[in-house]
Amino acid sequence: MNQYLPARIHRRNCLKRLASLAVASPVVFLTACSPSTNEEKKPAKPRRIIVDADTANEIDDAFALARALMEPSWKVEGITSAQWHTQEEAPRDTVGPSQQLNEELLRAMKRLDVPHPIGSNIPLVSPVRPQPSDAARHIIRKAKETPEGEKLTVAILGPCTNLASAVLMEPQIIPRLACYYIGLRYDPKQRLWSRDEFNTNNDPNALDVLLNAPGLEFHLMTATTSGSLTFAKADVERRLKGKGGVADFLVRLWDNYDRAWQRRVAPTKATWTMWDIALIAAIARPKLAKAVTIDTPPENFKRPISVWVEIDAEGMRDDFWQTTERWLAEHR
Repeated sequence: MNQYLPARIHRRNCLKRLASLAVASPVVFLTACSPSTNEEKKPAKPRRIIVDADTANEIDDAFALARALMEPSWKVEGITSAQWHTQEEAPRDTVGPSQQLNEELLRAMKRLDVPHPIGSNIPLVSPVRPQPSDAARHIIRKAKETPEGEKLTVAILGPCTNLASAVLMEPQIIPRLACYYIGLRYDPKQRLWSRDEFNTNNDPNALDVLLNAPGLEFHLMTATTSGSLTFAKADVERRLKGKGGVADFLVRLWDNYDRAWQRRVAPTKATWTMWDIALIAAIARPKLAKAVTIDTPPENFKRPISVWVEIDAEGMRDDFWQTTERWLAEHR
């Protein structure tokens, strides 16, 4: 059958209607010629996402979590906590403080309905042995709930321990996952990789598990790329201080942050690199970041992954404040 026949019939009928409506108004003409349809545009499904964060490590994690929870196009299926044991002066229990801050943030945003299971306090001791945790089991459960043909986004702001453990425990979830990770360093001009990076060093075995999983969709925001996104403390205070709830929570977090490394390199805390916001913003607003497809580092299973090599730092700052101010206005 001629696939264009329905369109021809429609045009012929349209001309007949036009002839009978020669004296009608232009509005009627337009209505008569408009193809009739009962279909309406369906709203896009919200992105189902879990954000895994070493929140007590640096202040950018909490800002990134708040941004994720404010994104209207997302359904946050969980906020999970991660360890950060290699930082100078790190306590023996690092996942505990991250878990505590996650709960305080959710309470400040009145979002304790969001699942927030605790992750592993120990990195993978080998790339074949998982570190089971409530967080890993939650990822498995949500991945299994993902409809066929769709994927659960897992955004990792710290080490990969929890997602790698989930993959090792239940490899069949791999096709239903999309991993978004911030870590490693990469020079796109020299095409050189470096593993000398904080998140990577907190669990190199876990990162290898994910990079070496052929069927795992993998998106990488490197520390090289995200390092250009900074916030000024004065701007944060001007926009958030005295507004209550999560706004004052974030201000206090910046005020009270105190680490040996920070006292050496940023004693005034006047500015902060917002590494983790770069990842969340790149997922939420793809136009604010440029990604290329390249092969994994040479020591890993060779396969293509997506790597962001450039971000619009000013655009990401504007997006953060526009989203935050809109959310605060709606939740007064």
